[in-house]
Amino acid sequence: MTIHPVLHAPGCGCDVQGLHPPLASIDAALARISAHAAPLQGAERVPLALALGRVLARPVLSATMVPPFDNAAMDGYAVQGAALAGPGPWSLRVIARMPAGKGAVSGVSRTTAARIFTGAPVPAGADAVVMQEEVTRDGDAIVVRRRPEPGLNIRKAGSDIAAGACVLDAGRRLGPRGIAACAAAGASLVHVRRKLRVALLVTGNEVRPAGTQRGEAQIWDVNSPMLMALLTAQAVELVSVGLAADDRSSLAGQLADLAAISDLIVTTGGISVGEEDHVKPALAGLGGEILFSGVAIKPGKPVSFGRLGSSLWLGLPGNPLSAFVTYQVFGTALVRCMTGEIIQTPLRRHVVLSEAIRRKPGRCELRPAKIAGFDAQGREVVRCDQAIHSARVGTLADTDGLMFLQAEDDELSAGAIVEFQPFCTHEV
Repeated sequence: MTIHPVLHAPGCGCDVQGLHPPLASIDAALARISAHAAPLQGAERVPLALALGRVLARPVLSATMVPPFDNAAMDGYAVQGAALAGPGPWSLRVIARMPAGKGAVSGVSRTTAARIFTGAPVPAGADAVVMQEEVTRDGDAIVVRRRPEPGLNIRKAGSDIAAGACVLDAGRRLGPRGIAACAAAGASLVHVRRKLRVALLVTGNEVRPAGTQRGEAQIWDVNSPMLMALLTAQAVELVSVGLAADDRSSLAGQLADLAAISDLIVTTGGISVGEEDHVKPALAGLGGEILFSGVAIKPGKPVSFGRLGSSLWLGLPGNPLSAFVTYQVFGTALVRCMTGEIIQTPLRRHVVLSEAIRRKPGRCELRPAKIAGFDAQGREVVRCDQAIHSARVGTLADTDGLMFLQAEDDELSAGAIVEFQPFCTHEV
């Protein structure tokens, strides 16, 4: 019998002691974000076709019941099954042909039937639709050999959505499924929160746009396109995307300009404690406030959060994997708070390890991992690399989410239970 370790108490497990200065835990950092990131004021009404990724400012109510009338669920014949006399078989005269989109004809009786197609209104008197494969057509008549159950193959009016019913609550982020429900309810326009205005600034003298000429000590910019993709997936308005040199004075000028045009500034790099890390000093020099500085995680320990004027600021590490991981955990949460998005399902779920892991304890570790299938008990199994490197993104595309390893864990056996957060949005 395999013994699975008991799950830890709720929390991320990164509340380690003895660090100077002390670092926030994941949960404490997320709580700080939630406390300071109020939902945006202002809403607009947009066509449903343009609402993908937007957060509803008002609930969507159905304009009518769905379906609006009893209709055929498949091609066949509408009959009055309850009135059929005797044990059968029964010969019924076909009196009408009813394609979808055509109004109902005169009703059927115990001796008549109507040829009907999927989606067409059920004629008066009919209580069932018999599949065309289950009858024999003989000129203008059909032969029915088995009495149909009442309601067979009929979609009843209002069986999907009742008139006036709430289809989606305010705070839901619209995806294809939600748009389908809104369309079925007759909502051609929806009220959504205004778009979050985000400025992205990638720092570093060594960074050059991907594919351009670079010097021997320079690297291509991974963070800009990666974070642009992550941000636009949440339907924000990117008001500025730029690169910044490692110069405190010019960086301060750029931050001041961005604070004047954005609700949120996202930076990468320059937030550690080295001589070339200028973002926090520049922010402080402008009168900005640091709300947390560093989190006890690996990778991404320097991640920070603050405010500059009326804009919030999220400082991500410069190494691409660290930037990706910390945006997944903190950036998505921050955007959700600022857009008023309500999450109705847990972000994390439990999975089991495909193989043993040995690691150095001390910080909660977030490892990109891949769903590898299911074990004999039907539980999801994940696998990951045996080490994590904050600058490597070459295999990131082959992973499905982040695996959370508790701060105190130094060795986990195959089959151990861990938390897993998939790379996905919670739009509907």
